[in-house]
Amino acid sequence: MTEMEKAAAGLLYDANYDPSVLQLRDAAKEKLFAFQQIGAHRRDEREAVLRGLLGKLGRNPVFDGPFLCDYGFNIEIGDNFYTNVNLVILDAAKVRIGNNVFIAPNVGLYTSGHPLDAGRRNQGLEFALPITIGDNVWMGAGVQVLPGVSIGAGSVIAAGAIVTKDVPEGVVSAGNPARVLRAITDQDRLAYA
Repeated sequence: MTEMEKAAAGLLYDANYDPSVLQLRDAAKEKLFAFQQIGAHRRDEREAVLRGLLGKLGRNPVFDGPFLCDYGFNIEIGDNFYTNVNLVILDAAKVRIGNNVFIAPNVGLYTSGHPLDAGRRNQGLEFALPITIGDNVWMGAGVQVLPGVSIGAGSVIAAGAIVTKDVPEGVVSAGNPARVLRAITDQDRLAYA
């Protein structure tokens, strides 16, 4: 198995010293550098770079940038995606983001984690678990999503939340660690009518 095949299988893999892994990350960083250099008003050019980087990018994406990721090819994003500044996606495993997802500034989606054992960490070993974000999710500023988490469709993750466990559909989740506060109801729809 290659190191990236190990990562995709959720096994420990060499993320820091394997030349093929480093080459993939370097290629992504080159594309990200190009993306960051293109003026915000040149949206078509920015989108073209992202389409060459990401595994899937739906219609009408808005990346206010800067945006950073490890590899790019493990990221799949649906239609009508919006992210504010400083989105970081560590995508050693798949990151699937649905349609109509809104992301506030300084959000991190981290598929990667490290062994508790210092000896293995010092060998450059880590693991990766996929992250899934359903349709119509909104994440507030500073949200951090950890490896292996799924966020259900229609949920809102409050600013500053650290999401360590799956979040069901249609709820507000907040805190450190994040926990479900309540369901989103028709009253919420009427609040701004």
